[in-house]
Amino acid sequence: MSDQDTPPPMDPNQGDNNPIEDAVDSASEAVDNAVDSVKEAAAAPSAAGIGLGQGKLGESDEKMMGMLAHILGAVTCIVGPLIIWLIKREESPFVNDQGKEALNFQITILIGYVVAAIVAMIPVVQCITVILYPAIGLASLILGILGGLEANKGKAYRYPFALRLVS
Repeated sequence: MSDQDTPPPMDPNQGDNNPIEDAVDSASEAVDNAVDSVKEAAAAPSAAGIGLGQGKLGESDEKMMGMLAHILGAVTCIVGPLIIWLIKREESPFVNDQGKEALNFQITILIGYVVAAIVAMIPVVQCITVILYPAIGLASLILGILGGLEANKGKAYRYPFALRLVS
């Protein structure tokens, strides 16, 4: 057998110009880039320049106190965030910010309960409170836990609705 009878070795990438696979690869890269940019946007810096390590407390203590302000708010209404905020507001800008945020939200929740109680006194629409009371409590619990988780990551959390009464 001569050298002319044997075919040359095939390069696995040679002749593999499949336009469909190329399009899928480029679309996959575009999706990965879009997902990365969305993740970067979601991981925005903390609000109003409030960051960790700017006060007397250590970063882990700041995270813990911020988390406690939110989670205690979900359990104790305004009492927990008020105590955390009053005790630690001078020691850390992060805890001051998160304590005020949790306190403002819990005041908003308390106002929601008062409105629900007033609605419960109106005979025609008092059946609405059967749904209103649990919805307010569930919103307080879920959003308080979410706020605690974000504060524990070191990010300033902003509730989707809250009256900014304490500034």
